[in-house]
Amino acid sequence: MNNKLIEMRSISKTYHTRTVLDDFSLYVRENEFLTLLGPSGCGKTTLLRILGGFETPDSGRVFFEGKDITDLAPNKRPLNTVFQNDTIFYHMSVADNIAFSLKIRGVSRAAIEDEVEKALHLVGLDGYGDRMPDTMSGGQAQRVQIARAIISRPKVLLLDEPLSALDLKLRQSMQYELIRLKEELGITFIYVTHDQEEALTMSDTVVVINGGRIQQIGRPEDIYNEPQNAFTADFIGDGNIFDALMIRDELVNILGTDFPCVDVGFGQNNPVDVIIRPEDVELVDPDKGTIRGVVTSVLFRGVHYEMDVLAHGYHWMARSTRMVPEGTEVGIMIDPFNIQVMHKPTRPDQETFTHA
Repeated sequence: MNNKLIEMRSISKTYHTRTVLDDFSLYVRENEFLTLLGPSGCGKTTLLRILGGFETPDSGRVFFEGKDITDLAPNKRPLNTVFQNDTIFYHMSVADNIAFSLKIRGVSRAAIEDEVEKALHLVGLDGYGDRMPDTMSGGQAQRVQIARAIISRPKVLLLDEPLSALDLKLRQSMQYELIRLKEELGITFIYVTHDQEEALTMSDTVVVINGGRIQQIGRPEDIYNEPQNAFTADFIGDGNIFDALMIRDELVNILGTDFPCVDVGFGQNNPVDVIIRPEDVELVDPDKGTIRGVVTSVLFRGVHYEMDVLAHGYHWMARSTRMVPEGTEVGIMIDPFNIQVMHKPTRPDQETFTHA
């Protein structure tokens, strides 16, 4: 996992007057499942298309195993792409769809049949070779696209939101299938999505992007638990985000009340951003909390209750397996380790995400 397989150096891309990628640099390790995560229009799909050879950067270079491939045609690159849109040939059988790239390369019929059978087995479609695509479900059709992409054994598989059109249960099932495939094939996955849960579930490494720039790179756990700026904190999962004041090391003022924390190095009496995840908001007896509030709404989410608590003029989101009835006065207690302090944004792309 330490070998650099792909490296992008200072990639920039502008369409008309809109900068989509801004001096973007990133490397990908061998056998890594790396996810490019961000809202629509952040530049992640453009980056994937540049990697695949379908777009050319205005500046910057792309390297594969140390070799410059920036100007190499897509079919000359040791990688394949699974697109978001359906690219199946509906006049061909499943087997012919999967075998398409091998036929173009002049591989023998016997070798093609053998490779198609292996690919069908890998994606769980044994015996489906003679079927026509229009007789298959959405999930099965997506498996055909993946089989077609892996049959030539690429070193890298690029996936552009391949599960976005599937329903929730099928999408979750396919997430596990992709993780299994990555391990069985031993290839590198570069995956594009705007779905935070999908990124956290599947990835070895998550790259959060906004405004054509990297906001944070890290393991899913680190991205969620230790966001580096307000955008990442807001985009990854739910959270209570505050304009706060760092009084001194290990003490932050939120909504006029001092809260002990564990963060240091933010100076004294400096404005900061703070995020507290809903599951870290502990509702206790009013006299035991740091501040008091009133539960204003309760929603049952299946595995937990989601409660809105009005306290000091702010609607706190709290999650718990214990339901507190609407109208109940409560205290809010926060473990110091669960208060994440962040520097204020220095650029617009680091500011909080406006949800659609």
